[in-house]
Amino acid sequence: MEDYFKSKNLVSLIVKWKYQLLIIAVAAVLLSAFFSGPIFITPLFKSYAVMYPSNVSPYSTENETEQMIQILQSKDIRDSVIKKFDLPIHYGIDPKYEYYTSTMLWEWSQKVKINKTPYEAVTVEVYDKDPNTASAMVDAMLEFYNLKVRSLHKEKFGEVIVNFRAIWEMKRKDLDSLKQKAEDLGTQYGLLDFPNQTKEVMRAYLGGGSYNKKEAERLKKNLEEKGGEMMLLDHLMKSESESYSTYKLDFDRAVQNYNRNYTYVNLLNRPFPADKKAYPIRWIIMLVSTVAALLIAILVIGILDHRKINS
Repeated sequence: MEDYFKSKNLVSLIVKWKYQLLIIAVAAVLLSAFFSGPIFITPLFKSYAVMYPSNVSPYSTENETEQMIQILQSKDIRDSVIKKFDLPIHYGIDPKYEYYTSTMLWEWSQKVKINKTPYEAVTVEVYDKDPNTASAMVDAMLEFYNLKVRSLHKEKFGEVIVNFRAIWEMKRKDLDSLKQKAEDLGTQYGLLDFPNQTKEVMRAYLGGGSYNKKEAERLKKNLEEKGGEMMLLDHLMKSESESYSTYKLDFDRAVQNYNRNYTYVNLLNRPFPADKKAYPIRWIIMLVSTVAALLIAILVIGILDHRKINS
């Protein structure tokens, strides 16, 4: 039997049964063309977008492109698109069907493709029987992606605002407390500027001339008793003022980031309604079907012919 299907015998077999094989080939072409038509296979149109992530920082060890793919594949975006386009009705899936969820997810996996290109861009492809719906679904996914990233940023910067506001307000209270103590030293003890007031007291004592001795004595005593505290307050106020300004700047920056409405997509190819179906590719179906039919026919004819010769 093995020898029977060698090249020479195989050619002879094909020549011998050429008309029958021709009929089988024609029948395979006609049948595959018929069964791959719109009556049996719904034509699908493809719309796609190519993009790079923008205005984002990577989480963990993943890069911006991988992060973008993860977000585009998230349940929030999928459910938002399903709801917006009423896809259960569009795909003919009854929400009351026992296996509705798994069927819906399978349809989504077949119609929506999200992949990374060799150049670290992201492609979003949608296949649908309506080219306008396919294009609109890609646009919607980009829109929901922007909203999702914006909500994540607002959540993160909202936490930063709360933390910085608490620290900033604590620093402000500390600074107000130091200012109040400095004011008390000024009103109760007349201490306003330790270095200059010390110079004036020394000038009064050493320079001679007329001066208010009683007032100079009082100021000298106050400087001796409260001068150290005044110098410490002055140092603390400068330090707290710098710290307060730093946290105020961080707080303002967090508020700015919270209120920004950036987009997070650099779009290279904008989606558009296709004018030619992408699926099924009928010539491939017809070619594969015809070749398969011929191979099976040759195998069957060869077996029958071999049995006839040996009988």
